[in-house]
Amino acid sequence: MYKSINGNNIRYDEYGANNKYHILFIHGLGSSSIVWRDIPEALSSKFHTISVDLIGFGGSDKPKEDYTISFFSQFIKEFLNNIGIGPEEKICIIGHSLGGYIAMDFTIKNTERIDKLVLFNSSGLLSKPTPLLWDYLEAVKTKDTELRRNKITKVLGQLLADPSRLLPIIVDIFTAVIEMPGAKDAFESAFSNSTSTTIDSDRIRKIRNKEFLIIWGEKDKLIPVTFMDQFKKLLTSAQTIVIKDAGHSPFVEKPAIVYQKLLDFLQ
Repeated sequence: MYKSINGNNIRYDEYGANNKYHILFIHGLGSSSIVWRDIPEALSSKFHTISVDLIGFGGSDKPKEDYTISFFSQFIKEFLNNIGIGPEEKICIIGHSLGGYIAMDFTIKNTERIDKLVLFNSSGLLSKPTPLLWDYLEAVKTKDTELRRNKITKVLGQLLADPSRLLPIIVDIFTAVIEMPGAKDAFESAFSNSTSTTIDSDRIRKIRNKEFLIIWGEKDKLIPVTFMDQFKKLLTSAQTIVIKDAGHSPFVEKPAIVYQKLLDFLQ
């Protein structure tokens, strides 16, 4: 499905539209709504679920912009309003990596709209890029097509606990998207802004009374599980779950376990 937001076509998937409780899924850097696999649809028997391709990523338009966290946060606000979820309706946001950073910023600025938050392997507390993040950026910037594909394959494999779980079609999709006009510029801008800034601790504490679930892959090499402990110190009432034998995207490697954890929390 597509909506026009400020003249830009935005791609998203929507399920269970007749259900009253809204859940928005926000993906991470360089990713798209496809990363969530079947989880949004599986939850739609009980909830209204929406997974969006952030502006600059996936199947959405990629205009020349400064892709700051505030820019993404404002985009989410306009997107929700555009699809008919007004400020008077409570929602849950499920954010992964960069999407978690955006979710927290949106919540701080729109506290009254948020009922619950789920963070998967979230950024927002990085003082600088981790080594694998630098490799991720270098892979995207590589000009030689074959070499870029090899580097992307290696990085995407390292995002998993077991690189052999990487499906070739995921590499195909990522490579095709990153070659779209404006995609590399959007990636580099979002990378620069999200890895050079952190959420102020006092701002995070303002939303600590929200219902939080923080889920992390035990073997995350991109944003190590130690960052979950840092979030827990700021969000003292948050529930935390470590998914064993999973990397940066535990919902990809352990979808059944993650689905049940989400269902338990949401219900």
